[in-house]
Amino acid sequence: MQLKDILQNIPALALQGSTDVAITAVVQDSRKVGVGSLFVAVKGTQTDGHQFLAQVLEKQVVAIIYEADIDISAFGNSAVTWIKVRNSAEALALAACNFYGNPSKKLKLVGITGTNGKTTTVTMLYRLFRALGYNVGLLSTVENRINDEVIPATHTTPDAVTLNELLAKMVAKNCQFAFMEVSSHALVQQRVAGIQFAGAIFSNITHDHLDYHHTFDEYIKAKKLLFDGLPKTAFALVNKDDKRAAVMLQNTAAKTYSFALKTGADFKARILDNSLKGLHLDVNGQEVYCKLIGEFNAYNLMGIYGAAVLLGEDAQEALQVLSGLSAAAGRFEQVVSAEGVCAIVDYAHTPDALQNVLETISQLRTGNEQVITVVGCGGNRDATKRPIMANLACKYSNKVILTSDNPRFEAPEAILADMEAGVAITDKPKVTVIVDRKEALRLACSWAKGQDIILIAGKGHETYQEIKGVKYDFDDKKIVEEIFGV
Repeated sequence: MQLKDILQNIPALALQGSTDVAITAVVQDSRKVGVGSLFVAVKGTQTDGHQFLAQVLEKQVVAIIYEADIDISAFGNSAVTWIKVRNSAEALALAACNFYGNPSKKLKLVGITGTNGKTTTVTMLYRLFRALGYNVGLLSTVENRINDEVIPATHTTPDAVTLNELLAKMVAKNCQFAFMEVSSHALVQQRVAGIQFAGAIFSNITHDHLDYHHTFDEYIKAKKLLFDGLPKTAFALVNKDDKRAAVMLQNTAAKTYSFALKTGADFKARILDNSLKGLHLDVNGQEVYCKLIGEFNAYNLMGIYGAAVLLGEDAQEALQVLSGLSAAAGRFEQVVSAEGVCAIVDYAHTPDALQNVLETISQLRTGNEQVITVVGCGGNRDATKRPIMANLACKYSNKVILTSDNPRFEAPEAILADMEAGVAITDKPKVTVIVDRKEALRLACSWAKGQDIILIAGKGHETYQEIKGVKYDFDDKKIVEEIFGV
């Protein structure tokens, strides 16, 4: 593609060189630069692409987009086209959209943002629309999919180039719909700039990622960016029971809709029964049974149902198909031993998500069984939630084991000390601290008797444990299955 076509809608502050040159790839990683590449120097959270300009010039790069105040004559390469912009991250996203033919405009793409429920919602929407007979794409924390082809996921929301490449592949495979998790990081980092959404869903917002956003207000503003950018042809669907729902809609041009359990809404549900077998709901006057468990999943189901109807699907048929679908991997997944011990593996890694799962377990228990919770917190992430997580585990459990999650580059003992600070003196007798997560799971299973419930929180679908930059094989569900012998 010609550089001049890739630069459409990208305002240049300065331009040196020709735009009538062929580009073979749009690249932000200096290691991936090849002959004919357009390199975009982005100031990231870990590295700054401007530091690698000399290196990319040695690799026969054709053009460079940059934002820093640098003297380009110092590099002495007159054959290269230099384009200075206000924001390289935004320019990268727009260039990627143009390079791949603006694929988001060629299918109906729905994004979901919120603290909890994103993966379940996009996964269930993907399964629902596949069951309805459509070609569908999925972009999630767990995996990416193009129809039935699985593509591993490395981020909740891919970088701008990968995102557009995946969307272009979906278009090539005749996907009519795609469903995508949109993280607050991706919104702030302009990864979805230039992407056209047919609709957006807001699930909820609670305490998370303050290591990155610094304040709760900034976190809210980050989520809101998705709705601010919607065109008037799109729909904006929000959880009306969350007090931040109105904030999300303040500046949107989209048509607005709501779902709720506790207040009046366009898509309203009432829980008739909630058990370990699933939910029995009244949805806009229609009764339906679903395999998902807990009030938090009732909200997820309403977001899914609402989106399906707003995308033009028959309400009755959508509910019928939804009733037969299972939860996403690592979301309230159950493993039951021969003795009747129920282990629940869940991705709950925020205070709100942990409380939702523990409250659901409290509602489901008869009162005669123990609840044993195994929980940890990730390293190099928001440390303020650590004592809160431990406190919540104690509040709803008979026994608690604090253990490692993904310590990353932090000492596990330091993370656990932060968690222990949230344990009340009266709760200390019920708490055990074990750094080794596998030993923690073994101990929890050894304590449990028939009908007891073990909650294993924090990692969910993850099949690894990240320690000092290395990912080791570690799957909570498989380990418990081994211990149970099932």
